[in-house]
Amino acid sequence: MTSSPYLIGIGGGTGSGKTTIATEIAESVDAAVTLLSMDNYYSDQSDLTFEERRETNYDHPDAFDWDLLVADLQAIARGDAVSIPQYDFERHTRKDTERRLEPEPIVVLEGILALYHEQIRAEIDLAVYVQTDADVRVLRRLQRDIDDRGRTVEGVVEHYLSTVKPMHEQFVQPTKRDADIIIPEGSNPKAIELLREKARSEIES
Repeated sequence: MTSSPYLIGIGGGTGSGKTTIATEIAESVDAAVTLLSMDNYYSDQSDLTFEERRETNYDHPDAFDWDLLVADLQAIARGDAVSIPQYDFERHTRKDTERRLEPEPIVVLEGILALYHEQIRAEIDLAVYVQTDADVRVLRRLQRDIDDRGRTVEGVVEHYLSTVKPMHEQFVQPTKRDADIIIPEGSNPKAIELLREKARSEIES
């Protein structure tokens, strides 16, 4: 690539609609968009037992491999391709395979702590925080974890109350202050259109 990609960071609580917004941007912009999920940057835990991996607090900043994510984002900002890890949420560790990612004109990073790390924020051109009511978020997480990650209702509810909620209040919600744009109630049509127009203007400039 001859120019640097335009990097949009989308943060917010679990189940707030970050992935939906990222996907809608990608599907509506007249250019290729690279989607990058922070979920793939959970630290490798293959050296731990399955029970130990289950006890990891995945909503705490320490659960992420920040060094790798920073390095990959810096490479993407230079226009370089990267090989990103893939995470297995049933085994609670990385898969053996990686995915080759080519930076397109627009790159969207989404994750609960996408706006948390100072070096990540330094690479982001537009910081977005998605603010959605807690009852909506917990219902979305319940459905996702049961359908996609093999969890039980009891397990999801207990985990939300003991870990997700306090971590959101301590680490995720404060990142709202670093956002350039705050989107209320998840996939807000007017906010989505604003992001689309911003992405299009960056491509055309």
